[in-house]
Parts: sequence; C-alpha cells; structure tokens
Amino acid sequence: MLLGIDVGNTNTVIGALDGLEVVHLWRVSTVDRTTDEFGLALLQLLNHHSIDIDEVEGVAVCCVVPSVLYAIEKAARRYLKCGVLVVGKGIKTGMRVRTDNPREVGADRIVNAVAAFEAHGGPLVVVDFGTATTFDCVNHQGDYIGGAIAPGYQISADALFMRTAKLPRVPLQRPERAIGTNTVASMQSGLFWGYVGLVNELARRCKEEFDERPECVATGGLARLIGGACDEIDAHDEHLTLRGLRILWDRNHE
Repeated sequence: MLLGIDVGNTNTVIGALDGLEVVHLWRVSTVDRTTDEFGLALLQLLNHHSIDIDEVEGVAVCCVVPSVLYAIEKAARRYLKCGVLVVGKGIKTGMRVRTDNPREVGADRIVNAVAAFEAHGGPLVVVDFGTATTFDCVNHQGDYIGGAIAPGYQISADALFMRTAKLPRVPLQRPERAIGTNTVASMQSGLFWGYVGLVNELARRCKEEFDERPECVATGGLARLIGGACDEIDAHDEHLTLRGLRILWDRNHE
C-alpha cells in the first residue's frame, strides 16, 4: 500500500492506494506542523482504519507549499519507516515539459498531467479546481506544453466578501436560477455562473490551439460542483493527483 500526499495551498489530501485504487482518503488543513505533529497525525489516520505501518510500502508527496514539505518528508521517514518520493527536480516522470522554464511548473500540475495521459491518452486539457484553478495541456505525444492559471472559486468568493462593505459571505452552491431575487441568490449566481463561464472559455480556447480536439478532464475538490455545469469538460476524476503519485512512485522504483 502506498500513501499519496497531495499538499495544496488550502487542504492536504492523503490517500491510501492499493495499486491505482484509492481505498482510503483523508483531507486535512494545510498548516505548519512540526515533524512530530504530522507524524502522529499520520499514525492516527492509519490506526483509525486498522492499517499497520508495515503495510505501507512508501510515501509519495506532491507539494506546492515549500514551508511544510520538510516536516512531512521527515515525519514519513521517522514514523512510517519507509521511503519517500517527493515530486520535483530529478525524478523520472516519463513526460517532457516543453515550456519556457520547466522548473516553474508546479509539481501538482505535472502529476495531474501524467495521470491523465496514462488514463486517457492525448491530447488533453486537465482542469484542476483547487485554491487556484489550473489548466494543463498535454499533446498527443505525451508532452506537457503549458496551460493557464486562474483564481480559484473560493478565492473569488472571498474577494467579493472582503472587498465590499455590505455583501455577506455566501455558501458555495449551484443556484437554481441565474436571476437572483435577493442579495445572497444574486451573489451565488454571479459567482457560480460567472465561474462556469471562465472555465468554459479558457478550456475552449485551450482546445482550439490543438491540431486535433483534446479531451478535457476535471479534478480537484470543486470539480463536481463547477465542472458538472461546464459544457467543455468531458470527464471527471477526483483522484487524479493521487493516482499520478502512484504512477510516479512506480516509475522511480522500477
């Protein structure tokens, strides 16, 4: 069993994988923890599902928050007593990154691209609904060729609340109508349908820049809520990043 740890700006997703199947899933807040705090948290999560640490063959980590990476990596080695793979420079991905500066591309974006190409082939547009919403493009040869980054849905909602004097914080949900009859409904409509428009337009423009029409795959915490309303999205895979970590673990332990 492999533990995949996807460290995002807001949440950290931890998955226990049997092959490519995610058998257990945990979501915790991404905060600075000491090595011991994170190690004990891992042990508690495993113990809750009666998983012995001897069953854990290794830990694969994808992290976009450098300040927490050291504690996570050290905790996995100290408390689980297994090898750790951190997605970054020097690991084998099997994917060429054809951008102006490959080092700038976030580890999570490469992991998603690898997993999506493995499952769907190419060409592809991968939309990851996280703190930021990213669009990652892979050609038919399996090369990562770039993409787009937009403010996330939650960031947009927070900004509307924080930068206005009288507008309230509203729940993130799909409204029944575009025309709101009160302030909350009007905000929900603007946020939701406006964001659907953003995703559809960026995905459409990315698709148009391919020689052949790519498949568009959505992942991330809000993929079902937002992606389900987007005409340009063809498929959903909520565990794409974790499966990508499994694939990269195997490629680096052949």
